[in-house]
This record gives sequence, C-alpha cells and structure tokens, in this order.
Amino acid sequence: MQPPPSEDRAVSIITRQERGALVLTVSGDLDIDSVPPLGRALEAAAAEGSGPVVVDLSGVGFADSTTVNVLLQGQTALGGRLRLAAPSPFVRRLIGMIGLDSAIPVLTDIDEAIDAALPS
Repeated sequence: MQPPPSEDRAVSIITRQERGALVLTVSGDLDIDSVPPLGRALEAAAAEGSGPVVVDLSGVGFADSTTVNVLLQGQTALGGRLRLAAPSPFVRRLIGMIGLDSAIPVLTDIDEAIDAALPS
C-alpha cells in the first residue's frame, strides 16, 4: 500500500483562454493516482471549442506511462488541436525516450504552441 500523496506532489490544473487557445497549465507529479483530472480536462476540451489546446508541462516534476496514455487519448479526441508546451526536464526525457513527439507536437513554450498552425 502506497502512502497518500503529499501536498508538494498534489496536481493542479489551471485552465485559461489565451489568444483563441485553451491553455491547461499542469503542475505536480502525474501518476496513476493523480492523472485523472488531466484526462477529464482534455475530454472537456474536446467537447468544446475548435481552437488549439495547449498542455503546459513546465510544472510537472514526474510523469509515468499512465500520463502518456492520457495524453494519447487526448490526441485521439482532439487530433491536431493538441499541443504540449514547455515540458520540464523529466517530461522532456520521457517524451524523447518513448517518441511521444512523433504523435503529439511538443513545442518549447506556450506562445509557440498557441501560434502553431492547426492542420487543415
């Protein structure tokens, strides 16, 4: 049995509209116990709007395979609207190791992710 998550590991998702895009700023450690809110936020984004959906990963200290699965489900629902932005060093390594950037665009910052062209 694992201990309950500590406060410093708590996941926070702040959602805002910026220049026609929905930006989800995620912070904390994402694992099987803490990733469901991100999945729900991506589902809600797929049901609403038509602009880019940017997931800001700069505040994510840890992510595991369940996080990758949630992001891939989000990509299935959102298609080319989904972009990942500013991954933390840990998340950048994870993305590179598994090749997630071949399925979902990964951009260096939020502005670049918002400005990237939507597929036609």
